[in-house]
Amino acid sequence: MAKLILSLDGSVIREVPLDKERVTIGRKPQNDIQIENLAVSSEHACIVTILNDSFLEDLGSTNGTLVNGNPIKKHILQNNDVVEIGKYKLKYIADTPAAGQTPADEFEKTMVLRAPAAARPSGERAFGDTQAVQAAAVAAATAAAAKPAEIQTVAAVQILNGPSAGKELELTKNLTTLGKPGVQVAVITRRPHGYFIMHVEGASFPVVNGKALDAQAHPLKDHDVIELTGVKMEFFIKSK
Repeated sequence: MAKLILSLDGSVIREVPLDKERVTIGRKPQNDIQIENLAVSSEHACIVTILNDSFLEDLGSTNGTLVNGNPIKKHILQNNDVVEIGKYKLKYIADTPAAGQTPADEFEKTMVLRAPAAARPSGERAFGDTQAVQAAAVAAATAAAAKPAEIQTVAAVQILNGPSAGKELELTKNLTTLGKPGVQVAVITRRPHGYFIMHVEGASFPVVNGKALDAQAHPLKDHDVIELTGVKMEFFIKSK
């Protein structure tokens, strides 16, 4: 399990295991990691953990969030990254893959979504080669060690609108990244007890059956309709 080591001026304050899908950091007591300092916003940042990978997001804080000295809005955490919030530092220690695992084989390639022309803002390019490379990089960065899910069900998503209508992707791997980097990204994870969708990036959250999701992982059911970056797709069970 990954963890954070919270320190101030070189002195370790405590270690925090990332044992929840979403861990919040801020000045107010309702945060999972409370830092009582005026330089820290009420809800400063959050870390979303999917399988063995963690995504850091600044929640519009006043003084910003740094990783290894660089300001970030969203960042995929790597082992030994140092997050700076005010004068406090949080060192990220990643979970170590077990010997002999081939984690890259357990992840699906990014699915390229091209929004219908009517759904794209004027002047915006379709999700083409450059964006696909960026999305593949996101997927590759998230492909850290993860134990293969032990479920027999095989599901898929099928595009319902736009130029890619009819395209189908089987969800046979542990993680599938969907969307357009810099605009809206979500992941579908394959777990022992089913498939889940979770928001990763973007101001707008994915919509399932007409209802916007929140920051938590949402279980998917047969024939759920997902909407992401203006693209509608149907999730369905192929076999059990």
